[in-house]
Amino acid sequence: MSGEPPGTSEQARGGTSTWARLAELPLTVQGYELEGLEQEFSSEFQRKTTVIRLRGAGEEGVGEDVTYTPADHERLQGAGPTLALAGNFTVGSFAAHVRALGTFPSPPERPEFQLYRDWAFDAAALDLALRQAGASLHEVLGREPRGVRFVASLRLGEPPTLDPLRRRLERAPNARFKLDPTPSWNDWLVEQLVALGVVDSVDLKGQYEGTIVDNPGDPGLYERVIEAFPHAWIEDPKLTPDTEAVLRGHWERVTWDAPIHGVADIEALAVKPRMINIKPSRLGGLRSLLDTYDHCAAHGIGCYGGGQSELGPGRGQIQYLASLFHPDAPNDVAPSDYNLPQPPPHLPPSPLPPAPDGPGFRWPT
Repeated sequence: MSGEPPGTSEQARGGTSTWARLAELPLTVQGYELEGLEQEFSSEFQRKTTVIRLRGAGEEGVGEDVTYTPADHERLQGAGPTLALAGNFTVGSFAAHVRALGTFPSPPERPEFQLYRDWAFDAAALDLALRQAGASLHEVLGREPRGVRFVASLRLGEPPTLDPLRRRLERAPNARFKLDPTPSWNDWLVEQLVALGVVDSVDLKGQYEGTIVDNPGDPGLYERVIEAFPHAWIEDPKLTPDTEAVLRGHWERVTWDAPIHGVADIEALAVKPRMINIKPSRLGGLRSLLDTYDHCAAHGIGCYGGGQSELGPGRGQIQYLASLFHPDAPNDVAPSDYNLPQPPPHLPPSPLPPAPDGPGFRWPT
């Protein structure tokens, strides 16, 4: 395991919160546009996202809505730029304005998707404000970008096979992985994975309900992977009396993703974690994200970044955040080519070199 807790935040030392460094940045918005992106990952998963393009004072700021339901993107894009966003704001007041308006032309299929859309508008507003100021995110925060260590997140199919993993290792021999174990994993498969020695974390997907990735809390599976990968992080187990018995003695490796929407969710955990997965879109906005970073720094909790199959600028933005707040962790922010069913011949190796793209909140992908 790696990715130890970050250093003490300025807020923990009695200084300015990270959010306060950005909230008062002036922002002029004159209009916005929506751009649809689409990528077929498999016969069961056609990914759609929407790029938010805020414009003002001769500049453009971008963010990406990673809502998973294609129909929600179709409704948003079909309605067009109907929100009254023009005006002079700060980054903080613009976020409040967007939330007062609501950003769906109709209610989303899942309530948490509103958080994803809020993040997209916040990211676009931050990018635009920084570009209007002629400043980059790391300059304003006073942090130096560092190379980003990353893992590639994979499911091994049904029935499971090593082929998806081998295809990526052929193109990036030093790649590391975050894998999604399922009850169909047998002893032979686990033995082969152990022999490869490339697994940094296992995502049990036990905290999802009503999604295509729901995974039952199988104590036999939990015991198999916990013993097989003694140095891997254990993400999102389902907690039942049977699984908790298996997890006993391993809580220092348990990390959380799906239940975490902000500081309150971390504080509500029965066992203080050593590490959590921070997905900016799941936290629902810039302030929630930065307050969570400050909280983790103040309480000695490590972080690694998580993605949501971004297709556009959102991927670079989470890589940028990882470079500033948790560069050495097993960040689930691999370049998007790792997510393709047939990756290209050459995949970027880890770590990604520091690459802020001029003024703004941008990192090339």
